[in-house]
Amino acid sequence: MRRFSLVLSLATSLALGATAANAAPCSDTGGRYEDWKPAMAAEAAAAGVGDRGIAALMGTSYSKATISADRNQKSFKFSLDKFLQVRGADTIVAQGRSRKKKNPDFYASLEAQYGVPAGVIIAIHGMETAFGGFMGDTNVVSAIATLAYDCRRTDFFTPHLVAALKLVDRGSISAKSIGARHGELGHTQFLPGNALTYGVDGNGDAVVDLNNVTDALASTANFLRQKGWKPGKGYQEGEPNFAVIKEWNAAKVYQQAIALMGARIDG
Repeated sequence: MRRFSLVLSLATSLALGATAANAAPCSDTGGRYEDWKPAMAAEAAAAGVGDRGIAALMGTSYSKATISADRNQKSFKFSLDKFLQVRGADTIVAQGRSRKKKNPDFYASLEAQYGVPAGVIIAIHGMETAFGGFMGDTNVVSAIATLAYDCRRTDFFTPHLVAALKLVDRGSISAKSIGARHGELGHTQFLPGNALTYGVDGNGDAVVDLNNVTDALASTANFLRQKGWKPGKGYQEGEPNFAVIKEWNAAKVYQQAIALMGARIDG
């Protein structure tokens, strides 16, 4: 074990000289994944990832479940009405109203601090994980590494992989952390890069833990505010804050659903 640690330290030190020209090659199949990992480790080390993060990367495996999920996102092709039905919009709204009624001071404090209405935050929470009912079943680091390796969206996911490895370095997540199929974390399914940048300590325990509902919802509000949310302005299509909802998810039907459900929860 000690020898492995020393080898990792040496590899990390040597990799600090890596450049963009040494970028890890992507592939459309899992056949070259084990060969890709050392090249990606050098790239990650050059980006500031430490030994713990590098070890987490080297311990990953190619996730077929992640690839399958990434290439079969059929619900985003539904009509808005079908999407709302499939995602259980009426249930999310009903449960969301109940959650807001039970804890009004909490949601009011988020709006006071970040300017984001309760309905939007609650709608995202319900849509992403059924209010924490299911936060994933996939190893986070393996999922995000698989997407960085896959040629389909390498440029998008590689920075998120580096961020995930830095989160491992910090102890915010571990090599065994579980999340969604695309490596998303916690109650509102933050991608690692967004968790690193926008995650906040909502409950005051000096730890940013997106599996904690208070931290997750505060982080969600912070993300939206940092992306340009304008307090007091509308968030339906054509209104100023709808553009900010687009920052959360790129699918038009998802954006529309969040806006509509949010208004019903706040109404």
